[in-house]
Amino acid sequence: MATAPSAASRIAIVTGASSGIGAATARQLAAAGYRVVLTARRKDRIEAVAEEINAAGHSAAAYQLDVTDRAAVDEFASAFKTVGVLVNNAGGALGADPVATGDPAHWRSMYETNVIGTLNLTQALLPKLVASGDGTVVVVSSTAGHGTYEGGAGYVAAKHGEHVLAETLRLEIVGQPVRVIEIAPGMVKTDEFALTRFGGDEEKASKVYEGVPDPLTADDVAETITWTVTRPSHVNVDLLVLRPRAQASNTKVHRAP
Repeated sequence: MATAPSAASRIAIVTGASSGIGAATARQLAAAGYRVVLTARRKDRIEAVAEEINAAGHSAAAYQLDVTDRAAVDEFASAFKTVGVLVNNAGGALGADPVATGDPAHWRSMYETNVIGTLNLTQALLPKLVASGDGTVVVVSSTAGHGTYEGGAGYVAAKHGEHVLAETLRLEIVGQPVRVIEIAPGMVKTDEFALTRFGGDEEKASKVYEGVPDPLTADDVAETITWTVTRPSHVNVDLLVLRPRAQASNTKVHRAP
């Protein structure tokens, strides 16, 4: 059972909340009693999710934000005195080329969104999380942050960076009333992740999940995030890796014929 958050820590900010894991996390944290602030670049999408959450009797607001724009992030953070939860979910993958032919622009974009975006939000909101007296930073990384695979070096490098950011932050703020949690999902089937990675090529995107019985869903990951956030304050889930049963590693996946 999820525990209701304390009044001091009831604001939860979720980045990349316009679809997939971010939107599902916003819904589940709202159902657990948090006042959720959804951020993403697509204003219409986050507003629709916020309206859905409010219609269900919970509390949500939408704020258009590009996590790579530090000035915009600082302006956003200035609106809060305290924040209870920050879910750094904004990110994504671009391309699946080998190192020899990978597009440097794709690498740069992935690093900016996954790593610098997480850094921007965490730096801007850390004082607010401390001020709550019971804060939690969640970094949604990936199993790509803990292993590698051919054709994934750019994304793998970015997710390794995110993992190191979370691990180092935990060391640096120990003793402060803020937990640092890393959630590292494996194969998750959402409407947009693979499609974005392959530039809208539906055939390539569908092959990622071809023959895989029951890949993870956005709700599976969101439920896991909500569970870690709603543990008692003294319990820190440092790192939680979750994969579908059909996936044993980044490179070994059972596919039905």
